[in-house]
Amino acid sequence: MTSQDLRVDLISREYPPEVYGGAGVHLEYLARDLRPLADVRVHCFGGKRDEPGVTAYPEPAELAGANAALRTMGIDLAIAAGCEGTDIVHSHTWYANFAGHTAKLLHGVPHVVTTHSLEPLRPWKAEQLGGGYALSSFCERVAIENADAVIAVSAGMKRDVLTAYPSVDESKIRVVYNGIDTEQYQPDRGTDVIERLGIDLSRPSVVFVGRITRQKGLPYLLRACHDLPSDVQIVLLAGAPDTPEIAAEVEGLAIQLRNARDENGVIWVQEMLPKHEVVQVLTHGTVFVCPSIYEPMGIVNLEAMACETAVVATATGGIPEVIADGETGVLVPIDQVADGTGTPVDPDRFVADLASALTGVLQDPARAKELGLAGRRRAVEKFSWSTIAEDTLEVYRSLL
Repeated sequence: MTSQDLRVDLISREYPPEVYGGAGVHLEYLARDLRPLADVRVHCFGGKRDEPGVTAYPEPAELAGANAALRTMGIDLAIAAGCEGTDIVHSHTWYANFAGHTAKLLHGVPHVVTTHSLEPLRPWKAEQLGGGYALSSFCERVAIENADAVIAVSAGMKRDVLTAYPSVDESKIRVVYNGIDTEQYQPDRGTDVIERLGIDLSRPSVVFVGRITRQKGLPYLLRACHDLPSDVQIVLLAGAPDTPEIAAEVEGLAIQLRNARDENGVIWVQEMLPKHEVVQVLTHGTVFVCPSIYEPMGIVNLEAMACETAVVATATGGIPEVIADGETGVLVPIDQVADGTGTPVDPDRFVADLASALTGVLQDPARAKELGLAGRRRAVEKFSWSTIAEDTLEVYRSLL
């Protein structure tokens, strides 16, 4: 079978235009760069898509009002049926893992799992899903332990897979990084978005982009910002809270921070901005910050680097494989509790180290510029989607 004859069915909860996290970004570009190499079909959740080869699946009406994880499994069963005729299925995140595993059994084809995160390392999701967390954990565990190949998005993620699922044969795990489209993500010197959002270009700025979830570490950042120089403007592109509890915590901390700084010291945009608008905000930031306490790789760091913005990020998960410490950004050390939550052993120390790293970059604009330029070079040279598509195709070929 030639590559062009190979039918690959990619399965994901997210796919454009319904994208809210890194997995959806990954699927968008992986599908695009795989299409010249194979017959690619995409199965996703949500509303009907007009793109050829893409099928979206709504929630089963019979499960309306049921636990969210159970509704996900209902969609997965429909997707598994829709994969008939494929040569290989490739699922992304627990939301799609049950579909991939069921399709493997039903159609007798290999199943590849890409691990963007791991449920055992996100125990706080129990407060989001309730009993559904047991279901999400089941879907992920069964799929990973029975997959024909597991793609880890970083070496750090590979280590996490082996720790969380020790029965998995290490030889089945391949490291294939996430990537970045450096044509779409490149510096935008325009100011229309900046002006609309009220960002003051005469001030140094810290930019955060991400969902409001435990793993993104936003509460630690909000505490750290109290120790930043008074002229610094904090720009938060942060929305889609996982739970009312984390939403209330972040809201309270943001109010405290606003009260402690001047009127325009904190700009908080809670709606999801279009990609091109995020690019402009990243471009004009003095420094981008990623305070995550759990991050298998962190595509958002690559996005900032591609926009020539210096990055300060936690030295956890796959982040140190993306950011060259001292060359393209600054890594903040963190000693974490060994309970799967990623919680810092000494939260006050982590907050202080985060504030110190940010201050160091903010007070040295020439260094910030050098870090940004080096980050762009690294993004272009090391993380292209064409390379990632070829590496992924090699994984498929090894199973046929």
